[in-house]
Amino acid sequence: MAGSGGPLSRGGLRGREAELEVLRTLIDAVARTGSGALAVLRGEPGIGKTTLLTEVVASAEAAGFSVGLGKADELHHLVPLSSLATSVLHGDRPLLSGDALVDLARRHDQRIWLVERLAEAIEDRAGGAPVLIALDDVQWADPLSRFALKQLPSRLRTSPVLWLLTERQGVGGPAEEIVAAVADELPAHTLSLGPLSGAAIGQLAGDTLGAAVDERVRELLAGAGGNPFLAVEMLAGLRTTDASGEPVPPGLVVGVRGRLGSLHPDTLRFLRMGSVLGRRFGFQDAAALCGRPSVALLPALEEAVRAGLLDDDGDRLVFRHDLLRQAVYVDIPPSARKALHREAASRLVAAGHQPIDVVSHILRGAQPGDEEAVALLRRAAADVLPVTPGLAGDLMTRALALVPVARPLWFAVGEQAIVSLTRAGRNREALATGDQLLAHRPPMETFGRLHAALGGTLWNLDLADELRRRAEAALAVGGAAPEVEARLAGLRALALSRAHDLAPARQAGEDALRAAVATGDREAHVQALFALGEIALNAGHNALALERFTALSAVDPTFFPEEIVAYQHMDDFVTSERLLAKAADESRGIREGMLLWAQGQQHLELGRLDDAEADFVTMERLEDEVQTHVQQVNGRVIRSRIALLRGDREAARQHLAEARVRLAVKPNPGNTAAVRFLEAVHAEVDGDAGRAVDRVRQVQREGPFLRWRLLRTWVGTAIRVALRGADRALAEDLAAQAEAHAARNPAVPTATGLAVRARGLVCDDPVLLERSVALLRRSPRPLVRAAASADLGRALLATGRRAEAVAALTDAQAAFAASGAHAAAAHVQRDLRRAGAGGRRTADGQRPVQGWEALTVSEKKVARLIAEGHSNRTAAELLVVSPHTVNTHLTSAFRKLSVNSRVQLANLVMALPDE
Repeated sequence: MAGSGGPLSRGGLRGREAELEVLRTLIDAVARTGSGALAVLRGEPGIGKTTLLTEVVASAEAAGFSVGLGKADELHHLVPLSSLATSVLHGDRPLLSGDALVDLARRHDQRIWLVERLAEAIEDRAGGAPVLIALDDVQWADPLSRFALKQLPSRLRTSPVLWLLTERQGVGGPAEEIVAAVADELPAHTLSLGPLSGAAIGQLAGDTLGAAVDERVRELLAGAGGNPFLAVEMLAGLRTTDASGEPVPPGLVVGVRGRLGSLHPDTLRFLRMGSVLGRRFGFQDAAALCGRPSVALLPALEEAVRAGLLDDDGDRLVFRHDLLRQAVYVDIPPSARKALHREAASRLVAAGHQPIDVVSHILRGAQPGDEEAVALLRRAAADVLPVTPGLAGDLMTRALALVPVARPLWFAVGEQAIVSLTRAGRNREALATGDQLLAHRPPMETFGRLHAALGGTLWNLDLADELRRRAEAALAVGGAAPEVEARLAGLRALALSRAHDLAPARQAGEDALRAAVATGDREAHVQALFALGEIALNAGHNALALERFTALSAVDPTFFPEEIVAYQHMDDFVTSERLLAKAADESRGIREGMLLWAQGQQHLELGRLDDAEADFVTMERLEDEVQTHVQQVNGRVIRSRIALLRGDREAARQHLAEARVRLAVKPNPGNTAAVRFLEAVHAEVDGDAGRAVDRVRQVQREGPFLRWRLLRTWVGTAIRVALRGADRALAEDLAAQAEAHAARNPAVPTATGLAVRARGLVCDDPVLLERSVALLRRSPRPLVRAAASADLGRALLATGRRAEAVAALTDAQAAFAASGAHAAAAHVQRDLRRAGAGGRRTADGQRPVQGWEALTVSEKKVARLIAEGHSNRTAAELLVVSPHTVNTHLTSAFRKLSVNSRVQLANLVMALPDE
């Protein structure tokens, strides 16, 4: 009975009126408040998620929403952004043009950058009308779409954007993670769809049969368990049964078989080939898999459409429901399925599809020894590595399993697997893979290549000694190509940058650079320059470090943040500010976390504590999102110091606790020294001089105090701790280190001024302290200048030079207060009162918790710009900061102002008196 399939229901939605009302209320709330929301529909296959989603989309369109509707596909769940692309490219007015989406994927290789651009496109559309983005079957979403869906709802929470996802129960989909990611950020609703009532099933039966439902049909429908799709397919199978009256056994596969039984064999084969290709497939692809010309299969296509099994959306053929595809698919013997998937991969690639498009077929059909499959997996992994390194690592792990052990190809695939796993942050897995390969005694050239590939892995794991040992062993074995030996030499130099004696490291770096230049190998060149830059910074040769990192940035722009930080070490904050602006203007998407570290350091050293705090908060969030933790420990150390300067002891303690947690994960010497020094500062604040000086001694055990670049401007604090702890030898040693550092950096005003201040503290010499203040007037770091003035004021006060002391202390108090270091300012004010100079009383600096005055200066600027209609991007351009930092300021402003949307913010700002 061809053509008797019919639609699911002629009477509209049945039995979901309550859920539909909840979702329509949510649509109204998003449109009315101008703020975002998220809803997830969960349930078993066929329970009506898609039907309900379709009805909600229609309601949103009627309410004036701009709608993006898409569907994830089981056999395309690896193609980066393919799932979300179906939503943003949907309809006559897509949220993003196809060309723009392709441009994003082709020109930029950063997940964070890509998500931000998607957010800007959606935000722009939401400025004119509320937006609904709906994605069906999110359990099949590709990794990059999953990543984006965990970021975008929170990023766009202040815009009228409603996110609607459906997820099949029992398949471990991402919906729970997405809901958790938006917790406390925006309203999130999860609706679990249960079985339909008997009455609703009866209505469906009437809709389908168009006649009264007799007892035999009711008994049949009892087997559907309240599942509407299963019920309708049973009824459709009943309609295709001849008039003998024999009941159709319950069960979807049997029901579909009943519908397929009357189809022409060509149609049945065509449907089976289509089910192998996926729920959506190309007519020509299915014809190729059938081994027939397309024109010969037109009758089969027409019959499948008439039977209600396939729809034609104009571009692709679509099984009307994924359960229909699965029911057809499971009727194919498993061994045949494997062979068909493998054949499908070859035919699709031959037809011009990209390797990543056919990976799902490869994973289902490839057998050990299939070198063509291995080659396709390698190409696909290389394509997706920039945006989804985790997927690349998975593909390469599978490729490695397909190659016979110890073959030349096995080692080549293994090398690529190491690189992919390392990029994905799966360093332990990468190291285990490398050791497995090395255990099979590869040829000498391969031995060197594998050790070179493991270099980044070992560096990420903070195994510098092991990196040095392996690099030296590989170089000693010999036999590697010249460019590989140059890379190994660079890795050895990098490992030596962690040594106490840096002279051999410097020589090793110079040798590596010469070898890299001689071979013309870019990777070796980058490795050697990076090693030399690290060596120079660790040795305190700031000008040389700048030279190295400037050269490195020219070879590889991903190291642009290191160049910026090198300028900061030279006290050249004008140039570093210009380079930060350049990075923002060019939107290069290069290592966003490290750029935010550089931006945070800029704000910190220029005395903009609120802005620095926002940068480090944002940096940590971005590093967490991409699971690349580089500056987590140092970021928390700085935030704890900022909290102490402000007088927020509780926040300072929390940041110290978090720094310790992160130190346990990444316990390299620099991180350890930073945390131990922070513990010393906390102990000093708590009045425990003994514990404080003990922690400074522990810093010295990791290496000389001035070795640690984060601590160099804090050497004065360390000397005061040593003196209060009665360890004069330690104080003398710290002062000598500061003087040696100044000698290496005579063109850096902060270094020369701090050296004199250090000696002045040790000798309790007001003349030296006065000289340090004079030298530091050329330093661009206001907190450093304020601390030196405070030291001078106290020393002058102790010698009875009251007027001069008051002048120095007043300067210090003003500088601390201007930077937001209110606790430090209050401490200086107590010195002023002791000097008998009451002066104007400084406020305690504690802002209100709620309301406009609770906002920082930058938060106010951002709030006003957003209220004027600016996007995060244009506000960031005007403020010369990252859009991510704008988002952090905006999040804080919304919380303090108790508003949920840009519309509410605009109304609040408009009501403020002019400043």
